[in-house]
Amino acid sequence: MKETGASRRQFLVGSATGLSAAWLELRWPSILAAEAHARQAAGSGRATFEFFSSEQATEVEAMAAQIIPSNETSGARDARVIYFIDRALTSFDRDKQKLYVQGLQDLATSVRKQFPCRQWFSDLPSEQQIQILATMEHSEFFELVRLHTIMGFLANPNYGGNRDEVGWKAIGFENRMFFDPPFGYYDEEYRKKQDR
Repeated sequence: MKETGASRRQFLVGSATGLSAAWLELRWPSILAAEAHARQAAGSGRATFEFFSSEQATEVEAMAAQIIPSNETSGARDARVIYFIDRALTSFDRDKQKLYVQGLQDLATSVRKQFPCRQWFSDLPSEQQIQILATMEHSEFFELVRLHTIMGFLANPNYGGNRDEVGWKAIGFENRMFFDPPFGYYDEEYRKKQDR
C-alpha cells in the first residue's frame, strides 16, 4: 500500500512539474477564474455546467476517476475536478471544446464497438473502463483530460477542485501560509552541524 501511495504521489508531482511555466503564466488569470467558478458550482449542491451536458460530465468524470482513482486515498471524483474541467472549457481552454466533443464521440463509439450491450463509458465496470482508456491513452483527447484532471485535483480548494484538499494530502503538501525553519532535510542537517 505504501508503494502505491508513493507512486501516486510521484505521478502527481511529476505531472504537475511538467506544466510549462510560460503556459501557466499566460493562462493564470483564466485558471483562477475557472477555479473560482468550480468552487461556486461544487458548493451549490446541484450540478451546474456551462459546457458539458450532464451525460458528458458523467463520462468525463468517469475518465478522471480512472486517471486519479479513489482507493486508499481520495481521487478525482472526490476532488470534484469535473467542475474545474467544465469551466476550463469555457475560459482558458475554450479552443479545446471541439476536441472534447469529438473525443467523447470517439469514446462512445469505442464503448459500443467493444461492449455492444453498453452505451455509456461510465456504466462499464472499472476493468472495462481501463481497457477502453488503454486504447486511447496516447490520443490528444486523453492527454487533455489527464492534464485537466491533474490541474483540478491540485488546484487551490478556495477556487474549486481539490475539495477538502484531497490532492494536496495525496502529495504531502501542507497548506500553511508560513513555514518554520528548518524547511527540509538538508536545512535541518545544516542546523545540527552549526549547533555542534
